[in-house]
Amino acid sequence: MEKFIKLTDTAVPLDAENVDTDQIIPARFLKATDKEGFGENLFRDWRFDKNGEPNPDFVLNQDKYSGSILIAGNNFGCGSSREHAAWAIKAHGFKAVVSSYFADIFKGNALNNGVLPVQVSAEFLHKLFKAVENDPNEKIIIDLHEQKIEIESSAESESFEIDAYKKTCLLNGYDDIDFLTSKLEEIKEFEQKRFEKLNKLEETLQN
Repeated sequence: MEKFIKLTDTAVPLDAENVDTDQIIPARFLKATDKEGFGENLFRDWRFDKNGEPNPDFVLNQDKYSGSILIAGNNFGCGSSREHAAWAIKAHGFKAVVSSYFADIFKGNALNNGVLPVQVSAEFLHKLFKAVENDPNEKIIIDLHEQKIEIESSAESESFEIDAYKKTCLLNGYDDIDFLTSKLEEIKEFEQKRFEKLNKLEETLQN
């Protein structure tokens, strides 16, 4: 995976609460077993009308908003446990999603796919929406190492929590296999010491 250390970018404000996984990626697009092509169907039923024409009122179709940060309302990613929702968000180009609450399974799926879920207070989320809506060119700074999110123009910031293991993986661009591989020498050393202790114990018992 791509390393995530510090991200400074504009954001897309999706001011809607309880966005579930079926809205993120409708069930009819779940037939594929790989991650290719999901980005074009992100929020499909909100982005396009029944005739397949873009909905001009939907934020992803508004040229003034762009960037790799999605700011969303409370309880983002609720509903079914489909990992495809995280695939679609990643494939569309989002590197981070900011909300005041994430469904636990979605949060785990996002982290496993290199998308950082940043959970902030309701008050700070309101400030983010206001800042981006007032100026679509506003930059949002997400510093994973410091676990801090900041509005660049005002320097208002807030800290956020993240599982220590997942933080290590994102900072280094590791998936679970990569993380284990990075610990290979430590594992070998542990096994060698364990082997030596077992040999000593066996010798003691024999004597």
